[in-house]
This record gives sequence, C-alpha cells and structure tokens, in this order.
Amino acid sequence: KQAARISAGNDYEKKIISGFCNDSKISIIKNGVNLETLKATINFKQKYNIKNSYILFVGRFHTVKGVDILLKSINLLKDDIISHNTKFIIMGVDFGFESQMFAMIDELKIQNLVKVIKNPPREDVISAYAESEFLVLPSRWELSPLTPLEGFAFKKAVISTNVHGIPYTVTHNENGLLVDLEDPIGLANAILELLQNKEKCKKFGLAGYNLVQSICNSKQMAVNTLKLYQEVIKQ
Repeated sequence: KQAARISAGNDYEKKIISGFCNDSKISIIKNGVNLETLKATINFKQKYNIKNSYILFVGRFHTVKGVDILLKSINLLKDDIISHNTKFIIMGVDFGFESQMFAMIDELKIQNLVKVIKNPPREDVISAYAESEFLVLPSRWELSPLTPLEGFAFKKAVISTNVHGIPYTVTHNENGLLVDLEDPIGLANAILELLQNKEKCKKFGLAGYNLVQSICNSKQMAVNTLKLYQEVIKQ
C-alpha cells in the first residue's frame, strides 16, 4: 500500500497483488530471458550418449512440477514412443520427490524410455533445449514461468497446463498446447499430437521464438522497467 507503483509479470500476478492495493498502481511488465546467454555450447547428445530424438522436461523433482503426471503419460505412450524412436529426458534438482520418481519409473517399467539427469550444469540445460524435439512442463502451479521462454528461444514448442500463470506465457494452439490439470491422458494425447505433426510443432516453436524476440526478453524487460521508474519520478 505504501508503494508508488508495482510491477507484475502477468494478469495472474496482478490479480493476486490487487488484493492488497488499488490495481491502478499495478503495471504489467512481462518476464524476459537473456537471449545472449541462451546459446548451446556443447554437443548434448554426445555428452550423455543419447542416440534417439528426445522430449525434454526441465524442472525441480517435485510434485508441484507435475513430474509424476508426466511419468504416467509416458506409460500410456510406451508403444508410440518406441515407434517414434524417442526418449524423454528429465533434468533437474531434487526437491523431495527424487526417490519416488525413480520408484515410479521402475514400477511403470519405463526405464528404457526415460533418462534422468540430476543436478545438470547450466550449459547442459541450455544445450538440451537446443537439441530437443519440444518441452513438456505439466506443472500444477506456476506464477510466471521462465522455462517455456527459454525453450522458445530455441524455437521449441511447449506443452503445459492451463492453470494459474501458465496461459499468459504458453498460448494454446499458438506456441504450444495446454492440457487440463491432473490429466495424464490429455497430456499423453498432446505429446502424441506434436510427435506426429512436425509442422505444427515447428509452427508453435517459431511463434514462441517471435514472442521472446519481441517482448519476453531481458532487454525489453529493462526498457519497460526503466519507463516505469521514469513515470514514478515524474509523479
């Protein structure tokens, strides 16, 4: 209430903040990624001995990121994944779900379809984006996610969920596909859709790339932030 102005990353954030102050003080400044640092520096497949094409998950090993939902979807897609000579790469850091995640992989008997990379260096994550087919991020909650933007920087389509702040970054049927929360079947269908339709996947990736090039990059974020400060100073 004491702030002159407040910046929010999207309308979802604005709605939350407006519960504490007059929303006329809130300006939306979209999150942006530093495109200059998003450049692949290693041969990811060679480093990790990956011979297949792969679909990528990057995130904390925690139920909030929906990794358990993803594993259930992979189980539903076993035959399709094999026929497309594809694997799933799961990269991240343990936030309390790692042991359960490996137990699920064993229980579902999908060890041959999933490769888990723990505590990856940043340069490996960036290079993984570059060589992936597309990203799958079935989060149960996100405020203003950056991972889709990083994928967009490499012209990769994104599959995610239609909840909270996600639809303000991933637009359904424009730069990716959004599925219902807690819906492994819907997620599996979306994955299969992009696996089978390379042109659609490419089109979504290009739309995402245009988004980060024009709006959701750190330079534009800085310009918009500076403008907000200048408006406050004039007041």
